[in-house]
Amino acid sequence: MTISGQPFDDFRNLLAAMPQASAQAVAAVRAHDAQLTKPPGALGRLEEIVEWLAAAQAKVPPTVERPTVVVFAGNHGVTAQGVSPYPREVTKQMVANFGAGGAAVNQICATYGAGLKVFEMALDIPTKDITEDAAMTEAECAATMAFGMEAIAGADLIAPGEMGIGNTTPAAAVYFALYGGKAADWVGRGTGVDDDGLKRKIDAVERAVALHRDHLRDPLEVMRRLGGREMAAIAGAILVARIERVPVVLDGYVVCAAAAVLHALDKSALDHCIAGHLSAEGAHGEVLKRLGKKPLLDLGMRLGEGSGAALSIGIIQAALNCWRDMATFDSAGVSDKA
Repeated sequence: MTISGQPFDDFRNLLAAMPQASAQAVAAVRAHDAQLTKPPGALGRLEEIVEWLAAAQAKVPPTVERPTVVVFAGNHGVTAQGVSPYPREVTKQMVANFGAGGAAVNQICATYGAGLKVFEMALDIPTKDITEDAAMTEAECAATMAFGMEAIAGADLIAPGEMGIGNTTPAAAVYFALYGGKAADWVGRGTGVDDDGLKRKIDAVERAVALHRDHLRDPLEVMRRLGGREMAAIAGAILVARIERVPVVLDGYVVCAAAAVLHALDKSALDHCIAGHLSAEGAHGEVLKRLGKKPLLDLGMRLGEGSGAALSIGIIQAALNCWRDMATFDSAGVSDKA
């Protein structure tokens, strides 16, 4: 994508050009559903899932033939503040683990026949420490969002994921900047910090938001000052998915920070998204409420990697298969209600 004019202008223009959900496709899905051999509404949210797919893709039948988990990996200067028990070298090591097929998300994708793409986001050059400076320049943030837009090519359903040691701290800072309250409302233990580490995380988030406070009325400034490269890439991927009518399954705490920036820019920006799961990171439930999303799964997961969203792909596939392949009352010779 070419960056023209002010760095963020292209993204604001894309937001203004977002296609709307297809009411005609939803009506067609409901009409077919009414003929299936089951009582109306008997499949609960599975029926809602097919309507969501059709509305987002604007076609009937909708498809989930090329579901893809897209993982973006980034490193963060704020780890210098002692906010994670792991060194940031682990980010690169885990990327290698993805490539070798050894991570949890590899196994989940294999189970459901989902594709997996993993992208390193300049791991040797962490974003700046958000307690001291903006994480990224405007041009860097915009270019990273544009990179994320290219990453979804070929998919008809995407599940963005992330990997980045320390990245729950920038995510918490994004939430604190967007939603207010206290820093402690949004900060959790991430990969398992102890009590002292939790205090350092809260302090880092407080200092970061205080440092940048005068610039945080614009959600894109929140992203570039407090976020990270993986979050910027995810925001770009979610936005272009809307333009290209590709449904999106949101993962957990960090992915939803990127989604929250888009939602703050336009309340309809996530209409093509569904929440794959509720993370065990404490504030995620409140985040989903603010985004207007009800998670498909609540399994106590807090791994990242897109793992919760990947797991929900199986439910989405099952929902579509039921709608598409169940017999109708006529074809099965089953009597409908009188």
